[in-house]
Formats: sequence, C-alpha cells, structure tokens
Amino acid sequence: MRIERTDPVTGNTLTQTDGRPYLIEGEGPDALKIYFESEETRRTYQAVGTEHPEQDLGRTLDNPAPLPGDEPNGIPQQRG
Repeated sequence: MRIERTDPVTGNTLTQTDGRPYLIEGEGPDALKIYFESEETRRTYQAVGTEHPEQDLGRTLDNPAPLPGDEPNGIPQQRG
C-alpha cells in the first residue's frame, strides 16, 4: 500500500498522522491511503467527481460533415 501524507485539498503535508482522517483508494499493493487535515477536507475530497474518460471510448470524434471546398467523396478540390 502506498501512503500519501499531503492533504489533496489543502496541499499541506502532515508530519503527524495519528488520529487524522484518511481513506483508502483501490485495493492490494496498488492501494493508496490518503491522510487529511480534517474531516471537512476529507468530505471535500470525496465530493469531487471522478472522471472516467475510458467509458466514452464508444463514441467517435469523427465529424462526417464536409468542410467548405470538399468534394462529396471527401477529397479537397484543386484550386488553381
């Protein structure tokens, strides 16, 4: 388990962690134990939404609309 003693909300590093609130993210050897200065900063951290960009991989970012000057087959017109 990895241990983080810097409160991610305040950015302050805690030298004394006894009795401080914490939470554990993940499981096993890759789990991360994060200490917080207070319950308030722990709750603030938990309220931040988590992004999951991998869940949007089913969408295509291709824009099928033709651009000005494009031929219907997608090949740009020769200008001259």
